Amino acid sequence: MKEIKQVAVIGAGIMGHGIAQIFAAAGFVVRLYDIHEHMLQKAKEAIEASLSLFVAHGMISAEQKEQALDNIRYTTSLAEAAADADFITEAIPEKVELKWEMYRQIEELARVDAIVASNTSTIPISQLARYAKYPERMIITHYFNPAYLVPLVEVVKHEKTAASIVELTLETMKRIGKVPVLLQKEIAGFIANRLQAAVVREAFHLLEEGVAGAAEIDAAMKAGPGFRWAFIGPFETVDFGGLDTWQSVMNNVAPELCNAAQAPAMINQLVERGELGVKTGSGIYTHTPETVAAAIALRDQRFLGLLHSKQNETAGR
Repeated sequence: MKEIKQVAVIGAGIMGHGIAQIFAAAGFVVRLYDIHEHMLQKAKEAIEASLSLFVAHGMISAEQKEQALDNIRYTTSLAEAAADADFITEAIPEKVELKWEMYRQIEELARVDAIVASNTSTIPISQLARYAKYPERMIITHYFNPAYLVPLVEVVKHEKTAASIVELTLETMKRIGKVPVLLQKEIAGFIANRLQAAVVREAFHLLEEGVAGAAEIDAAMKAGPGFRWAFIGPFETVDFGGLDTWQSVMNNVAPELCNAAQAPAMINQLVERGELGVKTGSGIYTHTPETVAAAIALRDQRFLGLLHSKQNETAGR
């Protein structure tokens, strides 16, 4: 396999700057591209703040922070970003027409052997590669927000993706400290979002049925399944609990579970009223800029502790 040295990240939004940070911290030379200069400035500030948090928690040294910052070049020139890249990650908005146009430009500027990966969470890779001259080099690497903290990356290939591209992508994800999971076929929502959607659907069903309030349902998840799912997956849970026990659980509970084929009515009502959550200040809960900033800071601190624990778990295997 060829060695990946230079990386381009296309799009400096929430996901893009987090992905750039991961590669830079792992020692790669990164060019972060965005059409807007102010987005690059925001990304630079966010990356520096995030790396400072890693330093404060003893996850990296001050010298490693500075080296990571030195590894990133910010540019509004797509040609500069893509020309020498070995691995290109596209993280632009989830509109397939925008992505097709971006891939067209990348094909004019990038080397033919550069891997082109998308961070999409919703668009099939076969659709993304529909007009590609070199579909065999296209793949999905789906990170989770915040990308610099959540270990999972879902890797999705299509029937034309070269085996060598899949292998090199998986190896590259491991080099940047991620846990790559390869899907053997395309499916809407991939793995993790399908599992999340099932839980969210049932959570709204419980809320709408008046079984408990939103805070209580959130607490039940965080203190129960969410606590153990950080280290024990659903199949491990079933095996340790006993398949006979879970046979009874599923026979008793499955008929009572929500099986709605669309978004919960409460979500539809809130969206119609323009209550979109953190974006607008109200949703299931009420938010202010101050409470959101505090919640994100606390989230990142707790995620760092969990990440450190999971890294120690992996190192001990």
